[in-house]
Amino acid sequence: MSNTKSNPPAPERERRDERKAQDERDRENARELGAAGSQLSTAPREESAAALPAMGVIGWIRWFWRQLTSMRVALILLFLLSLGAIPGSLIPQNSVDEMKVETFKKAHSTVSPLYEKLQFFDVYSSVWFSAIYILLFVSLIGCIVPRTGQFIGQLRSRPPGAPKRLTRLPAYTTWRTEAGPEQVREAALAMMRKRRYRAHAVGDAVAAEKGYLREAGNLVFHVALIVMLVAFAYGQLFKSEGGKLIVEGDGFSNTLTQYDDFKSGSLFDTDSLAPFSFTLDKFIGTYERRGPQIGTPRTYEAHVTYEKGAYGKPQKTVIKVNEPLVVDGTKVYLNAHGYAPVVSVKDGRGKEVYRSPVPLLPIDNNVTSTGAIKVFDGYRDKNGKKTQLGFQAFFVPTFAGNGKGTMFSQFPAADMPVLALNGYHGYLGPDSGLAQNVYQLDKSKMKEFKDADGKQLKQRLLVGETMKLPDGAGSITFEGIQEWASFQISEQPASGWALTGAVAAIAGLAGSLFIQRRRVWVRVTPGADGVTVVEMAGLGRSESAKLPEELADLAVTLIASAPPAPEADTAPGTDTEPGSSPEPDSDSVEESSEEPAEGAEK
Repeated sequence: MSNTKSNPPAPERERRDERKAQDERDRENARELGAAGSQLSTAPREESAAALPAMGVIGWIRWFWRQLTSMRVALILLFLLSLGAIPGSLIPQNSVDEMKVETFKKAHSTVSPLYEKLQFFDVYSSVWFSAIYILLFVSLIGCIVPRTGQFIGQLRSRPPGAPKRLTRLPAYTTWRTEAGPEQVREAALAMMRKRRYRAHAVGDAVAAEKGYLREAGNLVFHVALIVMLVAFAYGQLFKSEGGKLIVEGDGFSNTLTQYDDFKSGSLFDTDSLAPFSFTLDKFIGTYERRGPQIGTPRTYEAHVTYEKGAYGKPQKTVIKVNEPLVVDGTKVYLNAHGYAPVVSVKDGRGKEVYRSPVPLLPIDNNVTSTGAIKVFDGYRDKNGKKTQLGFQAFFVPTFAGNGKGTMFSQFPAADMPVLALNGYHGYLGPDSGLAQNVYQLDKSKMKEFKDADGKQLKQRLLVGETMKLPDGAGSITFEGIQEWASFQISEQPASGWALTGAVAAIAGLAGSLFIQRRRVWVRVTPGADGVTVVEMAGLGRSESAKLPEELADLAVTLIASAPPAPEADTAPGTDTEPGSSPEPDSDSVEESSEEPAEGAEK
């Protein structure tokens, strides 16, 4: 059997030859530009696993760390974090409202078990979301630390000297002048420093660099992201948030037992609640009464009296929408508003057993409200037996009138309040051990009152009117109206840091996008005929049309100190007549060529 070796296919040979040629060109450019062509960015060079030789365990760990701290992976993690937040926005969360979660599970029994396994009901505390969050945090830190050190080193160092061939740079121009080399170099150095370049003389050239704020903005952006991540994490761990519905005249003290509902972060200590209290003196709401926006709220104001600490001096203030009361870092927001009809209940002997405002929940924009009135203690029936009363209540602040549509409010202000009731007697179930909704009536162990015709007893009441209960069971009277306001009391630590980080991130991103880092060299050498040759070239971090324009502007400024020599061939490649003074502009900045200008090399 002959030992033959097959040749690779032609396309593969061509690709291999192209790669070799490109590598050779890159090596040639590196030799030509030297330090001048070094990175204008602190971004680390990314390595491909396919291009690496065989590595041991330590080598693979280093490679994994470099990939994790690369900008590409950081962007991928940031994208995954935003994707992970989508189910947290679309699916009810246990941390926000457990009742909504239970309702969702009942309505979607097929997908709920899958969602539970994927932790979609607890997205922000799930294992996978926390893993993405922590990896992004580590990636940003691992990216920032070395880049910061490298950037500080660049700030402390001077711009590199001019490469051997300035003609290889993207922007280039040259001319000859009768001014002395030293005089031109001094003028170029002064011009660069006046233009706020970091400049110094290196041999026969002046090296200048500008745009360091680009990298500073890049670093500020990354640091700001870390600040935001830390602030959000700290805020989630130590936050507290609760709600309280208060009727006019009632108050609230910032203790755990006073809340209607309360949620907090896993590391929050309830003993650290800010000590304060406040009383709702009155609620004022006004509404648009005409035009296409009729019924739209114009004023929502909760007038309160608050006290800091146990012995604080009472102070009055007004809480408005988006204008909370702030006490020791805790904010009290005005959330909602409604009506609380004041009712009184008497038993069959005429004894008043109940009098209180009853908050009802709005069901539409005109504050049509529903709820329940519950009389637990003190009531006895006509036989003297203790029992409990319950009334389903339906309230409209502005009634349209009998025969004018359904029982729904026509306007949110209390212009013509009407309270509709139907009553029950029996056992309300307060001792059953099950939590009850104060706005709903459990009628499972109650009987409805009947009127003289044997139908359910129900009646509409105006203020001051009374509904008589059958068989001498007593009565219920609509005494008047009070208003209530719902408040959200929240403590969000580190929110100021999060805002600062967001502003800094925007500023840093703007700097990294709109500031261009570039280097400019001015080489001044005596020509073979004794006339000074001036070469100017620029190198930017990325291709930009502004670099040639800026170089042309610098050339125009320098020409004032180093005017072109009165020769026909003042600047190769330009149409300058002998004895004329050229006006360099962007057209005088030439693209790189293979050969230097006449007299440019020593």
